[in-house]
Amino acid sequence: MKIYFTALLLFGSLLLACKKENTITTSDTPAMDMIDTSNDSGNLLKYSGNLSNGPYGSIAGKVKIYENAGRYSLVLDSFMVNNGPDLHVYLSREKQPVNFIDLGKLRSISGTQVYVIPGVPDFAAFKFALIHCQQFDHLFGVAGLQ
Repeated sequence: MKIYFTALLLFGSLLLACKKENTITTSDTPAMDMIDTSNDSGNLLKYSGNLSNGPYGSIAGKVKIYENAGRYSLVLDSFMVNNGPDLHVYLSREKQPVNFIDLGKLRSISGTQVYVIPGVPDFAAFKFALIHCQQFDHLFGVAGLQ
């Protein structure tokens, strides 16, 4: 009986330890990713657009591109999206992820988030922000930037 109880306890512990999380959590945000979007901070709103659903998700929010001292950041504002296994934020030339800059993994499925844009892309060409699942090549949402 003692062996049966011990085995049951061990098996139960393994089940709890192997619980799979089904959410994307907010990662630690490096200091360089943090920007103050208030009007007196030196950040200049350059482009913005509303997110609309792609074929594989439900999405809401606004995308904003800010410039500060020659550096650009993409902000997801009032953001919400369905969960996916490998969601990334792209700055793209097209509404589909063909020619794009990967800004990194999506940090959270909701809330305001900031992503540093490397270099100075040609914003006349990179007119779209995408939320895309790399693993399954599924587009969750897109915003046209104006």
